[in-house]
Amino acid sequence: MEGFKDFAFALPALVILVLFIYYPLFNSLYLSFTNWNMTKPVKKFVGFDNYTYLLTSDTFYNVLKITFTYTVFDVFLTLGIGLLLALLFNSVSKFYNVLRMVIFMPHYISMVIVSMIFIWIFNGQFGLMNELLKLLGIEPVLWLTNTRTALWVLILVSVWKGVGFTMIIFIAGLRSIPVEYYEASSIDGATKWTQFWKITIPLLSPTSLFLIITNFISSMQVFQSVDVMTNGGPLESTKAMVYWIYEMAFSEFRTGRASALVIIFFIIIIILTSIQLYISKKKVHYEG
Repeated sequence: MEGFKDFAFALPALVILVLFIYYPLFNSLYLSFTNWNMTKPVKKFVGFDNYTYLLTSDTFYNVLKITFTYTVFDVFLTLGIGLLLALLFNSVSKFYNVLRMVIFMPHYISMVIVSMIFIWIFNGQFGLMNELLKLLGIEPVLWLTNTRTALWVLILVSVWKGVGFTMIIFIAGLRSIPVEYYEASSIDGATKWTQFWKITIPLLSPTSLFLIITNFISSMQVFQSVDVMTNGGPLESTKAMVYWIYEMAFSEFRTGRASALVIIFFIIIIILTSIQLYISKKKVHYEG
């Protein structure tokens, strides 16, 4: 009976997992071998044709490149700036509490709202950013309609929204490091810089790994900012993988092909995450 009670407590969570994770995943796997276009009930089996088409398409590799570029810079900048802010504001005082709250606040704002705010800031005709450039004597830039700048604006939006959460997690990691380590190293004559590289960075590695993995997966699935701000343009320079999946399924109604793309993308994320976890075995230091 005890075992049945334990299972009964876990049953609601299992039902949710099956309905919203496992069933959609296996249904997408099934659909990926069909030519279903969502407008017709017929699902004709086409084998690996969808996979062959995608893996031999130039668009696939271009979209993958854009997604990787966005992810690498987003993760690097978010973690780098978040760590810097954590080091600066890791102090117990009302003033620093207010600063941390202000920096963390964008985390609670919907990405749709954030995207609309940044559309106004980076508007090519009357945006705030171009007004600032005019004051400096610099020609206005068509930020969101320029293939060289549109992706960087999306990265900036994500960093601005996510850096506060990263800062808070790093602060929690910093406060978990025993003060005795720093005191002992100071007695031995270690400088602040040496303490940072020899104590802070190694003991923050579990926190860093958590943030790298979560930010990596989140960045790879970027969608809302692309949908609201650029629609994958200009000239497909911001067409990320999830946006392409959405476009293929709900604009072109190629649901079978979109499902195949979902499976491929899922496998890519799993492989890259596994590689990160494997590399971290020798890089992550757990206290004790």
